[in-house]
Formats: sequence, C-alpha cells, structure tokens
Amino acid sequence: MTTGGEPSGDFPARAAFWQPPAASGPYGLRSDGHAITGGYVVTTAVRGKRVGGRRRRGQSPVPLAVLAALVGVLLVMAWLVAHPVVLVLLLAGGGTGTTLFLRRRLREQRRAAVLRDLRAREIATYHAMSPRQFEEAVAYLCTRDGCHDVRVVGGAGDLAADVIATTPDGRRIVVQCKRYGPTSSVGSGDVQKVNGTYRDAHGAHLAAIVTTSRFTGPARDFALRVGIRPFDETALAAWASGTGPAPWM
Repeated sequence: MTTGGEPSGDFPARAAFWQPPAASGPYGLRSDGHAITGGYVVTTAVRGKRVGGRRRRGQSPVPLAVLAALVGVLLVMAWLVAHPVVLVLLLAGGGTGTTLFLRRRLREQRRAAVLRDLRAREIATYHAMSPRQFEEAVAYLCTRDGCHDVRVVGGAGDLAADVIATTPDGRRIVVQCKRYGPTSSVGSGDVQKVNGTYRDAHGAHLAAIVTTSRFTGPARDFALRVGIRPFDETALAAWASGTGPAPWM
C-alpha cells in the first residue's frame, strides 16, 4: 500500500488523499475528527463529488437565460420609472388603441344589424308578390342597375327565360325567376332547363336564376359548374337593397 510512507499509485478510489499523520487525539482521531490509518486520512468522499450532496462545481442553480431575462426586465422597469413621461404615454396609447378597436367593432356590429334588417324587409316584400309581379320586380332591378333593352318574357313557352336584358357592359343575360315559398327549393332540373336554352334558344352570354327561396346543394353545384349564377333569397335581398352585387357582376 505504501512505499517509504508515501501512497502507492493504486490506492483505493474511496480513500482520501495521503497526508502525514497529525497529532492524534483520543481514540486514534485527529484533531479534525478524521480517523488515521497508516498515513491515510480516511473519509467518505468519493472522487469527483463533494461531501454532503452538494452540487458539482460549475452547475448553476438557475439557468443563465432565465437570469438574463430577469435582469433585462428589471432594467426596462428601472428605465421606465426613471422616465415617467414615456410610461404614461405608453399606457395612454394602449388605452386609446383598445378604445378605438372596441368602437370599430361596435360600428361593424351595428352596420351588420342594419343590413340584416334591411334585407329581411326586402325579401319579405318579394315573398308577398305573385310570380308575375316578381318577374316585373326583377326586371326593374335590372333597369335600375344600368341594363337596357330589358324585357319580361315569362309565360307559356318561354323556354326557361323570364327576363332578358343587356348588361351595362353589353352582354345579353337571361334571368329565370322562381318566386318560391320558404319551404321550396330550386332543384337541379330547373338549372338544367336554363342551361339547355339560354345560349342556343336566346343567344345569351350568361344566365342567372333568381329565387325568393334557396337552392339544393346539387343544384347550386351544377349551376356554378356550368356558369349559371345562382341567386338565392340572401343574394336577392342584398341586390335589391343595394348592399350586394347584381347577377351579372
């Protein structure tokens, strides 16, 4: 184990470093309380660790990034406290921005409510019309929005055309009018009839079906696929109230 009182190179890993024997106290203990055994001071330390379960050297109890963030926050707060005018302006600006946002939202909600009410009144007017009156009303809307050569041609043998007009940009349009109640829908058969006649029979560039009700899903899909404009009660109310586009737009 030792040579000439010095430790050999293969001393145990759990033994402490060799030290010359010191003056021993009672029961073979040094004055610092460690046992003395052949020149070794026997301890319970393990190489690479510190006694008492303490953290290893170099291990930080708090991540450096967290410390840096806290320091940054404290510096900003200290600067704002030292410059109260800037702090007041920031707080006032945030409050003003929130107020403007809430006012804008309130205006939008009011405008949407007005539009819903206006369109509801419009569609109620068309629901109260007869089929012929509805055709006349659609012809009026076409004239109001710039169409010319507007004619109501609905009736027996109309070949799926109720209103024929020339749009403001010079295109010929055929409009099929369906004054249906709220429980009826425009089906695929109605769309197929218009699609089969508006070009060849009427020489039109485009066609639209305008109804006071709604379209079935397949009917709407087919109309969009072949280029026919499906105008349900919502689109009609928007067109009539001047808050939405016309069928040729």
